[in-house]
Amino acid sequence: MATYFQININYRSRQRQLLNAVLAIITGVLTLSYPGFLYLIAGGYLMALGLLMIYFRLPPVIAALPIITGILIFTFPNLIPYTFAAFLGFFGLILLMALQFSIMGFLTLIIAILIVMNPDSVALFIAIFLLLYGVSNIIKIVQSRNNKQYLSG
Repeated sequence: MATYFQININYRSRQRQLLNAVLAIITGVLTLSYPGFLYLIAGGYLMALGLLMIYFRLPPVIAALPIITGILIFTFPNLIPYTFAAFLGFFGLILLMALQFSIMGFLTLIIAILIVMNPDSVALFIAIFLLLYGVSNIIKIVQSRNNKQYLSG
C-alpha cells in the first residue's frame, strides 16, 4: 500500500513572485508615462520592493539593499543613473548566482551597463528592465501552474 503526501512550500514564493511582477509592471508603465517623476517612481518602487522583501522574510541584507538604494535616490535625485545601475548590477549578480546563469540575470547586467554608458536615457532603461522583469515573472508563474497541472492530471 502506497501513501503519497504533497507539501506545498512554494505558496509564499509564488505569492511574492506575483506581487513583485505586478509592482514591476505598474512601475514600468508609470516610468514610461511620467519620466519627469523618475526619482519619485524609482525611489518608491525600491522602497516598496524592500518592504515586500521584509514582509516575505527574505534575508535582511537583501531586503536592505533596495531600501537603501531608494533612500539614496530620494536624497540625491541627480545620482539616479548610477545608483539604479549599482542596484541592477547587484541584483543581476544575485539572479545569476541564485538561478544558475539565467537570461534575466544577463539582461539585468546589460541594462546596468547601458545605464552607466548612457545616463540620459535612464528612464527608458529602467522602464525596460521593470517591464521585462515583471513579464518574465508572470511567465514563470503561468509555466509553473501549467507544469503542476500537467504533472498532477
